[in-house]
Amino acid sequence: MSTSKQAPALTQILAGCHHDPFSYLGLHQHGNHYVLRILQPYADKIWLQTDAGWQALHRTHEAGLFEWQGKTPPPVPCRIKLEKSGHSWETHDAYTFWTALSNDELYLFGEGRLKQAYRTFGAHLCVQQGVHGVRFIVWAPNAERVSVIGNFNHWDGRLHAMRVHGSSGVWEIFIPGLTDHDIYKFEIRNRQTGQVLVKTDPYGFSFEQLPGTAARVTASGQYTWLDQDWLDQRSRADWLHAPFNCYEVHLGSWKRNSEGQFLSYRELAAELIPYIQEMGYTHIELLPISEHPLNESWGYQTTGYFGVTNRFGSPDELRYFIDCCHQAGIGVILDWVPGHFPKDDWALARFDGTALFEHADPRRGEHQDWGTYIFNYGRNEVRNFLLANAHYWLSEFHIDGLRVDAVASMLYLDYSRKADEWLPNQYGGRENLEAIDFLRQLNVMVHEDFPGALTIAEESTAWPMISRPVYLGGLGFSMKWNMGWMNDTLDYIQNDPVHRRFHHDKLTFGQLYAYSENFVLPFSHDEVVHGKYSLLDKMPGDGWQKFANLRLLMTYQMSMSGKKLNFMGNEFGQGREWNVNASLDWQLLSHHWHQGVQHLNRDLAHLYRQLPALHELDFDAYGFEWIDCNDRDQSIISYLRRAQDGSFVLVLLNFTPVLRTGYRIGVPEAGHYKEIFSSDAERYGGSSQGNGMGLQSEPHPCMGHGNSLVLTLPPLAGIVLMLD
Repeated sequence: MSTSKQAPALTQILAGCHHDPFSYLGLHQHGNHYVLRILQPYADKIWLQTDAGWQALHRTHEAGLFEWQGKTPPPVPCRIKLEKSGHSWETHDAYTFWTALSNDELYLFGEGRLKQAYRTFGAHLCVQQGVHGVRFIVWAPNAERVSVIGNFNHWDGRLHAMRVHGSSGVWEIFIPGLTDHDIYKFEIRNRQTGQVLVKTDPYGFSFEQLPGTAARVTASGQYTWLDQDWLDQRSRADWLHAPFNCYEVHLGSWKRNSEGQFLSYRELAAELIPYIQEMGYTHIELLPISEHPLNESWGYQTTGYFGVTNRFGSPDELRYFIDCCHQAGIGVILDWVPGHFPKDDWALARFDGTALFEHADPRRGEHQDWGTYIFNYGRNEVRNFLLANAHYWLSEFHIDGLRVDAVASMLYLDYSRKADEWLPNQYGGRENLEAIDFLRQLNVMVHEDFPGALTIAEESTAWPMISRPVYLGGLGFSMKWNMGWMNDTLDYIQNDPVHRRFHHDKLTFGQLYAYSENFVLPFSHDEVVHGKYSLLDKMPGDGWQKFANLRLLMTYQMSMSGKKLNFMGNEFGQGREWNVNASLDWQLLSHHWHQGVQHLNRDLAHLYRQLPALHELDFDAYGFEWIDCNDRDQSIISYLRRAQDGSFVLVLLNFTPVLRTGYRIGVPEAGHYKEIFSSDAERYGGSSQGNGMGLQSEPHPCMGHGNSLVLTLPPLAGIVLMLD
């Protein structure tokens, strides 16, 4: 072993603070000879394969530096043989591979326009210079040194320190011989402080089982899709005028097996998809399925944006689930969270020792309510990360749309903040101009690159033109959740019927703005947790009235203008609040009242799909007309829903437990009307009060129409009539 004075570069490498280890390690020419340097503290001996055969390297430092010198360069990449305690193995020296990162990729990433950044960044199994291995690329501009550590190198940051690409902050290394069984992290030394951090891969495609947090090398391109017909049809579909009835699902608590364990993606394909088909839903919305460490976050505090949670299986098994949905005629919407991310010290937070993905100033960079960080939308590389993530789910998993969470928190700089807790924009306003630009970029990209895919905003304020095209000045979303309608409706229905006449405007006010956006009417997971009670338990009255009110509520939602969304369990009257750590109470379906709610929701869903009047003009004022919105004393509303061809249905809703007989209502056309639906049917658990074989109109003017019907309105019920 040589004890000669070593180069300063080696001292820095051994200290883990060399910014460019490739300038010292690997193969270099010095004058008329070549030097190969390998740092390998876990080897006793190393040999290099040359044209003349295997030649020994000399150990020149006790820390494990080996050197070879020769006048003729060996083949590149250099093949080496190592020996430790009598055991030997062959590989290639990672520092003798060329870069595979193009200047175009670096330029587009720096501009925020590398839409498929997930094909560049992260860990990718590939063949480089004829050798199989894994290429690692990560962005850490404030790092002095970045290393890949994993089960293949003793988690030792000295062994695979990466190459930096100038001022881009992008680091790269190709490590030969790795497979999709290997797990890894990045070890990052901050340039200013010398702090050493161990981080998981922001672009990791899968992760080890919890509580482990390492990313896992994942093979791509293994799944063969069978849904091309679905994608072709989606690209041509007129979604504005098509039915959209979405079943919101948390996969971990929809149903569990007999041991209380999660169903796998394949088991869910076998059980959940037939259920959705039977119930008549057009789409399923999955609560976030990107990797997250805490079940109780419901997936909304994501630590692996590109990682499919392994709670239910592998990425290809998720692809299988989505493929089966498409083959069954079911669209898949993904709940997506670009508004904030958690502070876990092994994930995105302070990634390279600085506020990289987030704003440094907590007045811009933190959500105090949620204890999370806010993305820095003004930074090109951060915006690129999010845009590429959306592209990834839509491209690699054939997702049919993104429901974007917490949009209001992104749009307003003063969201849930006191006067001294936020910073205004450059014009002194409260609008987050960078987030607005990001959302517009997102929507343009989705609609251009994935025809027929939807974007849906969960936005709770009166921000204008959320669902209007970017070229008209809007944000470009396809649809927006109607939080105002949802809040007004639930506030109204929770009143005792005797008091509802004093709150009648909550049923009617929504029509004043119903067509200002493309609205979805949601009863989501947020309404059945944290002491808000289940939908059933929100209903006033005794047992019979609770179920009747719930059936009435569902009838109102399904017959009102707007697309539909319901959280799992609502469809059969789940009795307790949603518990993320347990299955829904499927045993309740042994009770006829719960069966009745399920039957009602199934029949309503199929009726909604079958009747153009109930879905074609959800976003057009021509599709809705009040018959009578002023009968507050009896808490009755009536309206018609109209299709593009002018055909219509009449809807009457009685929000009191009083049977109304001899109730006269104006109708737009004379003729015989049949009752095609009643939430009071015996099949649903109702009292079976109705209108028999139908009703003949009378030439008696009423409510602005020249003809009218005299009918029976069941208690706490809604009915739908159609001209025969």
